Amino acid sequence: MYIPPAFKEDDPQRIVEFLRQHPFATLISTNGAAPIASHVPLLHIPGTGDKPSKLMGHVARANPQWQQFESGTSVLAIFHGPHAYISPNWYEAEVAVPTWNYAAVHVYGTPALMTSQEDLWNQLQTMVETFEANHPQPWQLQLPGDVQEKLLDMIVGFEIEITHIEAQFKLGQNRSQADRLRMLGHLESSDHPSNQAVTRLVRRTLEVDE
Repeated sequence: MYIPPAFKEDDPQRIVEFLRQHPFATLISTNGAAPIASHVPLLHIPGTGDKPSKLMGHVARANPQWQQFESGTSVLAIFHGPHAYISPNWYEAEVAVPTWNYAAVHVYGTPALMTSQEDLWNQLQTMVETFEANHPQPWQLQLPGDVQEKLLDMIVGFEIEITHIEAQFKLGQNRSQADRLRMLGHLESSDHPSNQAVTRLVRRTLEVDE
């Protein structure tokens, strides 16, 4: 990913937080010909000791992409954050052009298929517990034995051992403090959810006074 120096994000904690807040990713692989992409939730699993960090997920068995994971060829997972159009009218500077502010993280790694049904079931339990955690009455993954067996037969689980990460948070770092504040004011006055999300990300990422 092309990343101008002003927009490069290197803070590991901030990147991991981003992956957890935006877990729905575009997973891209190739078999040497045309690339294949799937849109799937992926959980970040922190590394411990000598074990590297991983991404964890699954796809439908009917999805042919999982067959490419057996080759050990590197894959790319793109995590998309909030984004917003930025008008030149929002800046204090007289000379400016339109742009788009956004955040995106590219995670590269080597996939490996899960061969154990127990490991796959544990993965599903972890994902359900993660995504249900903020619900007032979390749903629990408890299914009759025959339904559980059928479900597991319909999906293929995998883990991606992370080799490197590229993160770009393009949030007006190349603008003056005055321009940032004016930009934030216009974003905050918008009723568009994406604009509001960009506002929150800007305030968390940059040193912008309230």
